[in-house]
Amino acid sequence: MSEPEFFRLCTTCKKPIGFGADYMQCSVSTCNRNKLAQFFCSLNCWDAHLPEARHRDAWAEPMKAPTREALRREQQEEEQREARATARETTMNEEADKRRRIIGAPTSASDLPQDVLVVVSKMKAYVKARSGMNTSDGVTDVLSDRIRKLCDAAIEVAQADGRKTVMDRDFK
Repeated sequence: MSEPEFFRLCTTCKKPIGFGADYMQCSVSTCNRNKLAQFFCSLNCWDAHLPEARHRDAWAEPMKAPTREALRREQQEEEQREARATARETTMNEEADKRRRIIGAPTSASDLPQDVLVVVSKMKAYVKARSGMNTSDGVTDVLSDRIRKLCDAAIEVAQADGRKTVMDRDFK
């Protein structure tokens, strides 16, 4: 990475602000965020940003640019912080992957509940509204069996993906 020739460019006129030079900064915190910080070479340049920014109450704060060495130190410290954060995140992800496991052994078919999986009144109301027909009580068992088969297939897809959660995309 090449060495910068100046500290920053003026936000308004784009003139370079040299190392150790005086510059202006807006007093409003939204103008001074790390990634979007604004720097002004003169009071006139600071004043020019006000109509755009529409601050209620703001003033120009005189600042002194850091030296080349001080800026280099700050950049190295920032890189080290980012490297530590990345290493910490990687370690946490690796530990989470080690801990992650699919819980629960599959139960046998005889242990599974055979409850009705359909809201019978809603299903009967739908059939009645759609066709005007009545619905036999035996339909609920057939529909529940079909739902179980669909769920079993979706469970297999989720397990094959190494997930503990059955999702909509697992149903085919």
